[in-house]
Amino acid sequence: MSEPGHGLRHVERAMGTVFSFDIRDARTPAIASAPGDAVAWLHHVDEVFSTYRTDSPGSRLARGEIGLDECPAEVREVLDLCEWVGQTTGGWLGTTANGSLDPTGLVKGWAVERAARILRAAGAQSSCVNGGGDLQLCGEAAPGVPWRVGIAHPLRPGDLCTVVTGRDLAVATSGTAERGAHILDPHTGTPTTRLASVTVVGPHLTTTDAYATAAFAMGPAARDWLEGLDGHEGFAVTPDGGTWHTRGFPGTPGGPR
Repeated sequence: MSEPGHGLRHVERAMGTVFSFDIRDARTPAIASAPGDAVAWLHHVDEVFSTYRTDSPGSRLARGEIGLDECPAEVREVLDLCEWVGQTTGGWLGTTANGSLDPTGLVKGWAVERAARILRAAGAQSSCVNGGGDLQLCGEAAPGVPWRVGIAHPLRPGDLCTVVTGRDLAVATSGTAERGAHILDPHTGTPTTRLASVTVVGPHLTTTDAYATAAFAMGPAARDWLEGLDGHEGFAVTPDGGTWHTRGFPGTPGGPR
């Protein structure tokens, strides 16, 4: 669970991806136990929402076997968030897949943000929780030193397309690099490929991750939408290798290769 000396690191597989914890604070008994609590939370989320588990409350709700009142409280919380994000994005973040209820476009970011909160409640002021490449960053990497996050180029393996710098922020990227064309246009139900990737930066990963997915589905129209979105900035790579970013994007476009 940890490394000797200052700070703590841990890697865990859950929810079909890999999560990592990097705590930069001096170790205390509360901080030492916090990653275990955060890991337990992630596995709980998987048990509740997994679309691959036929007995999960999320799967049973989607099949109509149980009602919302029979589900854990987290299900209603997530569905309420999905409805709010759907309104904010103009319907570009869907909550169905193949005609069935599927809120997984929001669940991972929400789970990571809550895991980061568990660490902070235990006294960790400087930490990074990474869920499959989407990050909730608390505090700074070291006293006086901001976090630096390299964003992989979706078209040039091994290269970075930008480097995000900052404190107390969330960073989420949606694109085709890892899983191909897997994000659907919720209006047509077909995969969207009008962008190669979109990175969104904001304060909280729940919304930042959801907005990244919605922006990718929007395609080129995402640029104006992100410009008008308070508290969030974006960077995109187009299918031909071009890039664009919002005016306040906290990074270095065309980062080191």
